[in-house]
Formats: sequence, C-alpha cells, structure tokens
Amino acid sequence: MTRIDDTFARLRQQGKKAFVAYIMGGDPDVETSLAVMKGLPGAGVDVIELGMPFTDPMADGPTIQLAGQRALEGGMTMDKVLAMVRDFRAGDATTPIVLMGYYNPIYARGVDRFLSEATAAGIDGLIVVDLPPEEDDELCIPAQAAGLNFIRLATPTTDDKRLPAVLKNTSGFVYYVSITGITGSAAAEAGDVAPEVARIKAATDLPVIVGFGINTAENARAIAGIADGCVVGSAIVKEVGAGKSVAEVLARVADLASGAHSA
Repeated sequence: MTRIDDTFARLRQQGKKAFVAYIMGGDPDVETSLAVMKGLPGAGVDVIELGMPFTDPMADGPTIQLAGQRALEGGMTMDKVLAMVRDFRAGDATTPIVLMGYYNPIYARGVDRFLSEATAAGIDGLIVVDLPPEEDDELCIPAQAAGLNFIRLATPTTDDKRLPAVLKNTSGFVYYVSITGITGSAAAEAGDVAPEVARIKAATDLPVIVGFGINTAENARAIAGIADGCVVGSAIVKEVGAGKSVAEVLARVADLASGAHSA
C-alpha cells in the first residue's frame, strides 16, 4: 500500500471525492514553488502532482509550457525537484506526491538511479506521458518493483481494444484525459465524460480521476461527481504565471478543492 492507495481508501471510507492539484516544480522559482507546494494540503489538496520541467513537452498547453520554461530559465533541475520533495516531506509524511512529466530526463539520469533517488525523497507515483504500455519494461515495471505507483492515462480515443493494455500494469489510479488535445485547451463536460468513466470503471477496481479542462469550482464539482475525483493544473499554474502571491494561489486552489469535495 502506497500513500496514494491509503489516501483513496480513506476518501472512499469517508464518501469523499479526491482533489488532485498539479504545479510545475520550480515555477517561477524554487522558493515560491516550494511554498505553494507546502500549502496545498491545507488548501484541500489530497494528491499533489509535481511537474518535472522539460524542454520539449508534447501534451502541455501554453500555460504549462510557459511554466516549464520559467522553471528551466530559473535553473530548475531534476536534483532540485527531488530536493523540493525532500523539503516537503520534512513537514508532511502523508500527502501523496506524483511526479509528472516526460521520460527523457529520467532516461538521461538512468532509471535505476532515478528510482532509488525518487523513493528515498518520498515520491509515491509517476505519470510519464510519453511511455506507452508497449514500453512497460523500460520504467513502469521497475518503478512498481521499487514501490512506486505507475499511473497511466486513458483518453477519449482509448477504445475497448486498447483499454486492457492501458490498465494492465497501472496502479494507484487511472488518469482519464477528458478532452482530445493539450492541457488547458477546452472545458471538460460531465455529460461527455460520464460514460467514458463508467466504461473504465467497469474494467478496473482502481479509482478513476479526470483531468484536463477543469478550471472552476463548479466544473470541478460536476466532474468529480461522475468520477472518483478530479485534477486541476492549468488553472493553478496560470495564477502562478500571473505573479499572484502564494496566499492568492492557495486561495484559488481552496476554491477549486471546495468544488471537488462538495461533489
């Protein structure tokens, strides 16, 4: 049982939906990013997704692309991402942290080294969007052996033939991408998402969390109401990019979380 498993078991017992928040590590600088990260649990966040900045993101919209550029221009590195996690863990031993990003920085570091350092820092799971199930031996299987959840994305184009492959080695939760395209590009519609969530839940016992296109408390409530919870990223990252204070960013997070938790 990972912290992710424990969190979803607790929420299920309480009859609550999960609110998952994404921030980019090191955006706009390590100090600010870490302060936001430390404040997320108090703002109602159940699971933290921490972005690993990368020069060539393929699934990210302009908001998160710019966040990654700001972080890299500020000198953010994988070492500093892991240091952020260690700093966070010094004061919070229970909130799950999922690293989200692309395989290149992990490959460059070396899978064994990365997994050893990630588990030691206090990472609970990975979302690596450019490694399909056909490449599970590359990172997914070693990650699970190291005690990390490997969270897979399902999309509107994941048909019944493809779904078993997506679910086969997935653990922690399934991340359903509510729209086709990039992050922050359109609003998620509960009516469109509900049958897809039901289809996935019929094939797995894992929680199904919906992300992409959720940017208001009302939208979070609607989406969380038809799934096990929701993910918000661009709407939070946009506040950081606008130069809002840590307190202002966390107030926005709390508003979004209140929507998901009232589902």
